[in-house]
Amino acid sequence: MPFHDKRYQQFDRTSLPVTALAEDYDDGYRTPTHHHPNAQLMHAVRGVMVVNTERGQWIVPPARGLWIPAGIEHAIRMVGEVHMRTAFIRHDAAPDIPQQCVVLKISALLRELILAAIEIPLPYSNDSRDGRVMQLILDEIKHLPSLPLHLPLPSDARLLQICSALTDTPDDATTLDVWAQRLQINPKTVQRLFMRETGMTFGQWRMQARLLVALERLGSGAKVIDVAFDMGYESPNAFATMFKKQFGVTPSQFFKS
Repeated sequence: MPFHDKRYQQFDRTSLPVTALAEDYDDGYRTPTHHHPNAQLMHAVRGVMVVNTERGQWIVPPARGLWIPAGIEHAIRMVGEVHMRTAFIRHDAAPDIPQQCVVLKISALLRELILAAIEIPLPYSNDSRDGRVMQLILDEIKHLPSLPLHLPLPSDARLLQICSALTDTPDDATTLDVWAQRLQINPKTVQRLFMRETGMTFGQWRMQARLLVALERLGSGAKVIDVAFDMGYESPNAFATMFKKQFGVTPSQFFKS
């Protein structure tokens, strides 16, 4: 299904504190870069979303959601057939909710609340049953745990060359010293730039890039053993160990949860 900005306007430009809608997309569909005047919490009950902003990339698997504050330019790529469920939050409806993009773990309660909200006709009264459902959505969002599914992108053109190569070929084992030699700069300068612009060392950034690409592929149905070798790991066990260290669960448990 194509991206319908006009249809979104009745949901993301309303004076109501919360609205919700459902959209389904084909595998590989990409939305144009866009923004909403209200904040957005989007998740997929099926499929994986890859979201890009000027600050980096986020991977949004099933049972996870991405919080996008009002006005943030973003574009979405669908991995697999995606059934997206979105709640729009008026920018002043809950000032203590996240003020930056973050991936959140969607609770079973919030999932059901959003599904119920999709069926609520607009407009609704804030002191009605429908209004209380919307208020519960706001209350639940405040208590959702965040997840490390963000890959920050640098602005330095030299670092972008490295980052682009690592995301295109995640099994690339080129060392920091070799990259520095190719770019004709000091290795310490490369490391310092990575920390300054991404908050990560070169090694941490590469590991995060590998894990997020792995999540995308696992979410589209690839086998763990294939993904492990494609990411440059020596064995599926080595990959699973690193995955659990980062996300707290094994790859199979991640998608079951």
